[in-house]
Amino acid sequence: MFESLKKKFSRTSEKLEEELIEEAEKEDNLQEESGQRFSFFSFGRKKEEEKEEDDSNLLPESSESEDADLDEEIKSEDEEEEKKSRFWSRGKDKSEDDEEEDSEEEEKKSRFWSRGKDKSEDDEEDSDEEEDSEEEEKKSHFWSRNKDKKEDISADGEASGGIFSFVREKTISEKHVEDILWELEMELLQGDVAMEVASAVCDSVKNDLVGKKIKRSNDITEYTYIALRNAVAEIIDIPGKSMTEMIEEKKAQGEPLVVMFVGINGTGKTTTIGKLANYYLKKGYTPVIAASDTFRAGAIEQVTYHADNVGVKIIKHKKGSDPAAVAYDAVEHAKAQGKELVLIDTAGRMQTNVNLMDEMKKIRRVANPDLVIFVGDALTGNDATEQASKFNEAIDIDGVILTKADADSKGGASLSIGYVIQRPIMFLGVGQGYDDIMEYDAEWMLDQLFSESEDEAEVLEE
Repeated sequence: MFESLKKKFSRTSEKLEEELIEEAEKEDNLQEESGQRFSFFSFGRKKEEEKEEDDSNLLPESSESEDADLDEEIKSEDEEEEKKSRFWSRGKDKSEDDEEEDSEEEEKKSRFWSRGKDKSEDDEEDSDEEEDSEEEEKKSHFWSRNKDKKEDISADGEASGGIFSFVREKTISEKHVEDILWELEMELLQGDVAMEVASAVCDSVKNDLVGKKIKRSNDITEYTYIALRNAVAEIIDIPGKSMTEMIEEKKAQGEPLVVMFVGINGTGKTTTIGKLANYYLKKGYTPVIAASDTFRAGAIEQVTYHADNVGVKIIKHKKGSDPAAVAYDAVEHAKAQGKELVLIDTAGRMQTNVNLMDEMKKIRRVANPDLVIFVGDALTGNDATEQASKFNEAIDIDGVILTKADADSKGGASLSIGYVIQRPIMFLGVGQGYDDIMEYDAEWMLDQLFSESEDEAEVLEE
């Protein structure tokens, strides 16, 4: 899910790193050392695992063993010939390998003092590039590392091959992030993110990053990751009660929770009602469906099909009858039978159709729903956000359900819709089956946006 957004976030981190390292090179304020380089998305997981560990863990564990090897090497010079031979050649005859051992000894010492240099030389050989100086070598290593990412990055999301550190600590300034965040804003807009949301994300990231002091290139990745995650967390976490909590509250009062669904044709509104009926039936509640879409040909048959499939009662009148009367009858049936949930299907209508919008207002007056939920198609991006805004102006919606979220690579609607209308997303449709619906959770959404995993969404269980 949301692969397009993930790439935009990752590129922002990479561009900032390139900007700062290029500037540091010009200032002669850069050195490369052996270490593990964290990829953007795995960085958060790695930091969680290493929260209680020393910062020195960013350096390779092998450096300690190399120190020990060198100490042993120097110590062994004062020992007997036989022990020295056993240490260096594992039982080979010293007289045959004397010269080779001396050479290896010097090579190890040399590698200890200049292993960063040797590392970049190894990378140079692997990529078949010849550089004239150590400085060009380092630059080549930096600019080509994304190209070689598949070879360098391990299964844990780490890469060996050197991290950059700054001789003098650097501070992220506005000039470093200005162009990068402008590019991010443009990319978010192209990804169907609403303008006010794109601006809010970029402003938040800028406020978080400017003034941060960095010592290593991994610091840049860390700060960018945290800044972007915090910015998105503020956008997608709109407070509100869950439908399950509201059912329990109404049940305590001896009343059913009445939910009215609105939206345009083709968004999956009727199928979503079938999914929700199934969802709450499995939770031990007894839903009833009102077939209040009496205008569209086949609408009553369609919602009846879903009701029969999941095994819930449907209240319906003949085609062309008053939709408000159907909704009223369903509410009365639920009260009489002690059912906890009424799901009212309404005719899909464009937000610009004044007459149909007035009819929807009548259903609201008669049925007096506790919740009015807009059902939008996540794949339509900004259109879904615009539709939700218009419905909210006309009828004052209480929440949103986004369908087809599992197929949404851009993520524009998921990121924007709740923030723009200041109403919570309540459920996400994540597949075509009746079980493919999940209660919205902001933390889950963050994990989808800031995780390397592209596995299909799993339904959260309480």
